[in-house]
Amino acid sequence: MRPKHCLLQYLKSPISFYQMVGRGTRIDPPTGKLMFRVYDYTDATRLFGEGFVTTPPRPGGDGAEPPPPPPPEPTISVEGFDVHISDAGRFIVTDVDGRAMPVPVEEYKARLAAHLVQEVHTLQDFRERWIDPPSRQGLLDALVTSGYSPTVVRIVDDRQDYDLYDVLAELGWGMNPRSRQERTMAFTYKHEDWINALRGKAAATVRAIASQFERGGTEGLENPQIFQTPEVRSAGGLAALQMAGNPRDLLIETKTRIFAA
Repeated sequence: MRPKHCLLQYLKSPISFYQMVGRGTRIDPPTGKLMFRVYDYTDATRLFGEGFVTTPPRPGGDGAEPPPPPPPEPTISVEGFDVHISDAGRFIVTDVDGRAMPVPVEEYKARLAAHLVQEVHTLQDFRERWIDPPSRQGLLDALVTSGYSPTVVRIVDDRQDYDLYDVLAELGWGMNPRSRQERTMAFTYKHEDWINALRGKAAATVRAIASQFERGGTEGLENPQIFQTPEVRSAGGLAALQMAGNPRDLLIETKTRIFAA
C-alpha cells in the first residue's frame, strides 16, 4: 500500500504546509517508496506557490529577527521534476512560468499530448521514431524539456507494467494501450507465421528476445547483453539468428513487429 498523508488541520502558513508535505516526500528505494498521496480535507493545497512571509518582530522587543525557517524537504524527483500527487484533486506540481504550481492531472496529460503531436504528427511516424534509439531519445528529451514527462504520467496513472510507448501512443492518438505482457503475447500470436518461418532455432530465439520486452520494455529489447541472458542463450542465441539471416536486421524486424502488434 502506498504511503498516504492526510491534511485535517486548517493552515494559513505556506511554510508549515511545505514542511508537512516535505516529510511525506522522503523517498525510500529499499522499501519501494517512490511517491505518496495527499488527502486534503481543508483546502491546504491552495498554499502551493505562495510566497514565504516572515512575521516582523513585535514592537518593544529586542529587535532580533527569528531564525529563517528550514527549507522545504526535497520532493520526489522524476527526470528533474518535483512531483506531489493529491488524490482529492489529482494534481501534479510542476513548473509553470517559473513557479511550482499544481496542475490537474488531465490538464498535464493534455499539454503533454499537444507537445507530442507537435513533434510527431502520426502514429506511424511515432512508431518509426520509437524504434530508432537516437530518434526516440531526441523525442523524449524534447518532451521533458517542454516541461512534461511521460514517466510522471506513467507513475500517476499507476501503469508501471506498461512501456512508455503505449503511454504516449494512448495520449497522442488514442491507441488502446497494452501492458508489456499483453504486447508480447499479441506479437507471438499475430506474427506466428513470420516467426515459424525462421530457420533452425531462430524462431525460439526470437520468442526469447520478445520475452525480454515483457520483462524490461524497450530497454530490455535494446539491452547490449541480450544475447547473454540465459533465456536467449539457451534458445539458440546469436548463432541461431546468424543461421537465419542478418541478426541486426532480425532484431529490428522483431522490434517493429512488437510495436505494431
